[in-house]
Amino acid sequence: MQADWNQTGHLLGLEGCSRSSLISLLDDAAQLLPIARNESTGTGEFIGRTVATLFFENSTRTRLSFTMAARRIGADVLDLNASTSSTAKGETLLDTALNIQAMGVDAMIMRCTASGGPQLVSQHARVPIINAGDGKHEHPTQALLDALTLCQHFQKKTLEGLTIAIVGDIASSRVARSNAFSLTTLGADVVFVGPPSLVPPEMESLVESDRDGVGTIRIAHDLDAVLQDIDAIMMLRVQFERHGGEGIDERYSQQFGLSTARADRLPDGVPVLHPGPINRGIELDPEVADGNRSLVLDQVTCGVAVRMAVLQGLLRGQSS
Repeated sequence: MQADWNQTGHLLGLEGCSRSSLISLLDDAAQLLPIARNESTGTGEFIGRTVATLFFENSTRTRLSFTMAARRIGADVLDLNASTSSTAKGETLLDTALNIQAMGVDAMIMRCTASGGPQLVSQHARVPIINAGDGKHEHPTQALLDALTLCQHFQKKTLEGLTIAIVGDIASSRVARSNAFSLTTLGADVVFVGPPSLVPPEMESLVESDRDGVGTIRIAHDLDAVLQDIDAIMMLRVQFERHGGEGIDERYSQQFGLSTARADRLPDGVPVLHPGPINRGIELDPEVADGNRSLVLDQVTCGVAVRMAVLQGLLRGQSS
């Protein structure tokens, strides 16, 4: 079990984070929502500081959200273009990161294909490292923004008493893993739903469910059977690039996609989330993605606020 993120000087994952540290971060992020919504101006607290974004996998929301978050708090952003960097010549991830650190940056935000990349760099770095997604391991800020979205929707500081279904390609999903840690720590019960080929049985024992106040995890292979028992549903993209389509066929959408007809069977008030990008017509019908239940764009806005809060916390800690 790792220490709370705000004690390590990095944000590498959410496994082992305490409820109090998650609530504190979400409270900070909630206070920043007016800035994220462009309803008030940024803080300007970190003018003269620079954060670097090192993305070795494609990204739209996470990369731009971190860039916006950094600028909203006054920081400059140094962006590495991985396709034209020296990594294409064989330079290692660690050498790249240490060279960028030597340029005088104050924090580095990293996404990489290999699990454990940000953790490796953090062992050698003198500045905060933020994991923006590493392989199939974790994506902590996505889970934090999902938690903030749900807390705002239900007007709660925790998620006790709620059951959240996470549906789809659980095996490939760092989002599912990070959400399992954060949602259960905040008291929610999580149901992983998908075909056996995409929901490994070991996911059920991902968290220590015997801790006081921690929610449980269970696995289901029939989406229709859980619809009436959930308070929110999160659909995940089928990550074709990670398994070459193995285990996926034309029946997937019929059995595990959230069609308009299936969404109509959800209890009133059950919101729909998706971390993006959406494979429309596969895991989510366009009418559902754009409908009244959808919190997809709220998630994007909450992402800016969460990433502002993370950057503030780590940069303030670096200054103290």
